[in-house]
Amino acid sequence: MTATQRWAEHLAAWAIPDDILSGAPESPWVLPRQVFIRRADAQIARPAGATHAAAVAALATPGTVLDVGAAAGATSLPLLGRAPVRALTAVDADTELLAHFAARARTLGTTARVVEGRWPEQAGQAGAADVVVCGNVLYNVVDLGPFVRALTASARRTVIAEIAAAHPLTELNPLWRRFHGIERPAGPTAEDCVAALAELGVEPKVERWRREPEAEYATFAELVDVTRRRLCLPLKAESEVEAALLDLGVDPAVPPDLGSSGRELVTLSWPV
Repeated sequence: MTATQRWAEHLAAWAIPDDILSGAPESPWVLPRQVFIRRADAQIARPAGATHAAAVAALATPGTVLDVGAAAGATSLPLLGRAPVRALTAVDADTELLAHFAARARTLGTTARVVEGRWPEQAGQAGAADVVVCGNVLYNVVDLGPFVRALTASARRTVIAEIAAAHPLTELNPLWRRFHGIERPAGPTAEDCVAALAELGVEPKVERWRREPEAEYATFAELVDVTRRRLCLPLKAESEVEAALLDLGVDPAVPPDLGSSGRELVTLSWPV
């Protein structure tokens, strides 16, 4: 089995068992837009991490930026005013998050071009840029080959991709065990991604770093509600989910988004 096939197999294993999914009172596939918005605002105010540093370095000479899977802009918008960005394009499948992206870009004095749709299908419409960034998207990509080749083909200088050290959904594994008595996957990991990239002819620079915990929900109750839905549990289980999160050591004053926020992160960059 090839590295890219292993990557796809690992991701396929995250499917929720049919007997649990069929009994879910609400869809477990929650997109917590408020988390992406708060994360973007926090990074715009106080950018940190190897991904931001790599992008600033890549823009030592003024250039254009393409943000793939941009969400509300946590990866690219912090560059505005801190690096000589000549033009900024964002690609994302979520209309509401793109609207937040465009609004924040205007506040920062830039009119960003937004392209709604999925990558790599929208690569042609997005066009090329000097620096292509892709923050915390790769674990959503089963078929890495076309996705990565389109990233590389769209960059004139550098591709910079951020990924959690381990699949973020592993944070929920103790809760799946507690409430459903099942074991969830342990992979893939950033190492699996690097192996798959090597198979695709990409040898990235790898930088490991840690993002300090921050409040990604306005309240602990929001985190409890989203976690309950992700676990396919009914509303009456809310107090049990709250207790389980406290048992995991979650600080109610700093509620993180279990399942999307990687604390241990890896920045992968490669020149083109």
